[in-house]
Amino acid sequence: MSADTRALGAPGTNQLVDVPAVDDQLVLALPKGRILKELRPLLTHAGIVPEAEFDNEDSRLLRFATNVPNLSIIRVRSFDVATFVAFGAAHLGVAGNDVLMEFDYPEIYAPLDLGIGKCRLSVAEPAALGESDDPSRWSHVRVATKYPEVTKRHFAARGVQAECVKLNGAMELAPTLGLCRRIVDLVSTGSTLKANGLVEIEHIADVTSRLIVNRAAFKTRPEEISRWIERFREAVNARQA
Repeated sequence: MSADTRALGAPGTNQLVDVPAVDDQLVLALPKGRILKELRPLLTHAGIVPEAEFDNEDSRLLRFATNVPNLSIIRVRSFDVATFVAFGAAHLGVAGNDVLMEFDYPEIYAPLDLGIGKCRLSVAEPAALGESDDPSRWSHVRVATKYPEVTKRHFAARGVQAECVKLNGAMELAPTLGLCRRIVDLVSTGSTLKANGLVEIEHIADVTSRLIVNRAAFKTRPEEISRWIERFREAVNARQA
C-alpha cells in the first residue's frame, strides 16, 4: 500500500492504519537542511512521527506519511515552503521570517514563533572597506543578495537607492570577485564572513522560524489547524521551560 493511503499508527508503534484520501489530508511543508534538526524535537512533542524514510538523507522522496492518519509532510527548499503554503498546496509550514519578509504573501498567517533557526539578516562588506565606511552617507549601493525585496525596502526607508544583484548562494564571493562591494545575507556565527574577509556593517532583522498557515485553509478547517497550532505552542513552551 502506498504512503498516500497508509500511515503509521500511534506514536511509538509501527502499525499501519488506513488514512483519508490524499486530497483530504492536511499537508505540512518543512524546509530541508539544518532547521530540520532543530525542528525534530518540536515535531515529536507535537505528536508527529514521520515515516522512517524521512530521516534517510539519500532518499529522493519528497512527501512522507506520518503516524497521524490525516497529516502528511512534504520536504522542500526553505524558500519554497512559503510558496506552497501561500498557494494552498500545503496547509501549514515552517519558514523563517526572512522568507516571509521577502515574499510578503497576504495569504499566509504566521501565528507562532518557534524560536529555532536563530540568526540575523545583515549587510556585510570587505573588512578593509568597513574600517572607513560610513553607512549614513550612502545614497546608492550595489548589493548581492537573495533577498532583493527586503534589501530594497530596508535602504529605501532611509532614502538610499539599492541596486540588487540576485544570487542564490556563495554570496561571500561577490565582493572578492568584483561583482559588488556589499552583500545582504543571513549571518549566524559570522565565521563564514570572517573566513572570506567580510564584516557586518548593518543589521536588518533578527530571524527565527515560524509556524505558518494558509489563511483560506484556516477558515475552512479551523478546528484541525487550531489544534495543530496549539500542539506546536505547547511544544515550544516545553522547550523553553
